[in-house]
Amino acid sequence: MHLISVENISKSFGERTLFENLSFTIHQGDKVAFVAKNGSGKTTILKILMGKDTPDTGQTIFRKGTTIGFLEQVPELQANLTVEETILASDNASLKVINQYEKALQNPEDMEHLQHCMDLMDQYQAWDFETQYKQILFKLQLDDLSQVVKNMSGGQKKRLALAVLLLQKPDVLVLDEPTNHLDLEMIEWLEAYFAKENFTIFMVTHDRYFLERVCNTIIELDHEKLYSYQGNYSYYLQKKEERQIQEATELQKAKNLYVKELDWIRRQPKARTTKSKSRVDDFQEIKERAFNRKKDHVVELEIQADRMGSKIVELHKVSKKFGNKVLLNNFDYTFKKAEKVGIIGKNGTGKTTFLHILTKNLAPDNGKVVIGDTIKIGYYTQNGLQPKPQQKVIDVIKEFGEYIPLAKGRLLSASQLLERFLFDRKKQYDFVEKLSGGELKRLYLCSVLIQNPNFLILDEPTNDLDIVTLNVLENFLLDFPGCVIVVSHDRYFMDKIVDHLFVFRGDGVVDDFPGNYSDFRIYEDAVVPEKAEVKEKSNWKENQVSQGLSFNEQKEYQKLERDIKDLEYQKKQIEKLFSEVSLTSEEIEKQSKILQEIIQKMEEKEERWFELSMKLES
Repeated sequence: MHLISVENISKSFGERTLFENLSFTIHQGDKVAFVAKNGSGKTTILKILMGKDTPDTGQTIFRKGTTIGFLEQVPELQANLTVEETILASDNASLKVINQYEKALQNPEDMEHLQHCMDLMDQYQAWDFETQYKQILFKLQLDDLSQVVKNMSGGQKKRLALAVLLLQKPDVLVLDEPTNHLDLEMIEWLEAYFAKENFTIFMVTHDRYFLERVCNTIIELDHEKLYSYQGNYSYYLQKKEERQIQEATELQKAKNLYVKELDWIRRQPKARTTKSKSRVDDFQEIKERAFNRKKDHVVELEIQADRMGSKIVELHKVSKKFGNKVLLNNFDYTFKKAEKVGIIGKNGTGKTTFLHILTKNLAPDNGKVVIGDTIKIGYYTQNGLQPKPQQKVIDVIKEFGEYIPLAKGRLLSASQLLERFLFDRKKQYDFVEKLSGGELKRLYLCSVLIQNPNFLILDEPTNDLDIVTLNVLENFLLDFPGCVIVVSHDRYFMDKIVDHLFVFRGDGVVDDFPGNYSDFRIYEDAVVPEKAEVKEKSNWKENQVSQGLSFNEQKEYQKLERDIKDLEYQKKQIEKLFSEVSLTSEEIEKQSKILQEIIQKMEEKEERWFELSMKLES
């Protein structure tokens, strides 16, 4: 059954055309993800669906009686209402009945009124809804119903708006980045909730696991054309690749035909027959097809990080608390070269505080942080860019320098760097305030990397970035020779990037888990239920039997992986010397000996790693 039909909508802002003549349909039960690059008009399309914006051409038709709920990236809530008042202000009869019943419970002597409220609960089938209502508030951590909206953080407001939307139960949910500002536990609960409930959903999200597990349809806007895929994210990737291969084949055929026709055009006589004139006209069409190259800009992140010395970053017995809330308690850690660490934990357990202490923006109560002389930290914060009024895109980057060093001794100008981050020459001279949310994040990321850090700290870097940019950023971080610390609620991103996790449990407890996020979830799902019967809480280190390795062997296994990666990097650097630099015979002999030693160490460590991995699997 059709609920919404979008017919030939177009939208422009000044000279800039966002999209033209787009049409699609949303059926009952569809869980649709709308995928496109930043700046393509995704949020504008959501606003058109909600009647908050109007298209230049075309129309949106709704089935009679269809109700729609909208979750904006920045929700519009009444600042002076409490959490409870905001929820009850929504148009939901069951909620109002539940509120009457709970007030009646406070005055049990008035049995007649209490019985009336109980009858209403039966009439509106509100008993089950009450359970669901409380579960939603609990899962979204909206425990203080008396809290006033104006005193809430941006994340709390987003969760409150989501709660109101879920409780309204509209026919269609329109969601703009629903997982932003949710911690990992909330995201996984929301996934399961959407999978279980019979919602019709149209959403924009860059959370690829969410796309995989929730959506049954992907609509992609690519080069001003819409493509629809009836499946989840994996199916979309497979079919998109097949489409691109087919398009590349057709493009090559068109080019071959163009060369053939061009040869005929050059050879044929001036006195053309009607038949030959028709062929000339056809040639122009062939030429257009042959040279219809898609401008698939690819962000090329190849900034050369500065060399790292032996001392990187060390934390010695670091402690921090605010009032009675302990966030860190005697935390010790020494970072190794090329280490990639993910940080996870519920909101309020100290993740951002840890980053502030690490970057010396906040002093610990006890302990110390030692940063090596060669370490240059690049810190991507959630606060984002703070541009000056009327500042242009190019000026933001030029504040950090006109040029930056690349691999192989080359230089890249500020303008070239912006082009690689998908800002064309015209866009570079736009005012920053004209950029979309995703474009602002991309510009901010660019401003951090242009400073050429060798120790990257990324606090929620994936928010508002499109999937194309995410893939490029992931590939860059995998090749990045320095250290990386990532705080992210993007599980796909974490799985691809990190070697191990700092798990912030709360009350100052931080576990070092030897694996990525999916490994951690598998462990928690398998081990934690078994430990629930045990009163004394323990951590992953005590689960030696199920892991197949002793605690010391687990540490050795993890260290071997890092050592092998480090040796591989050293090996590549020496091999580059042989291919790119004119060396003397003495230098060649010296470097050859070093290379042999590295290869020998790699073989020894790989052999030991293989022994432990076999034991782990047994």
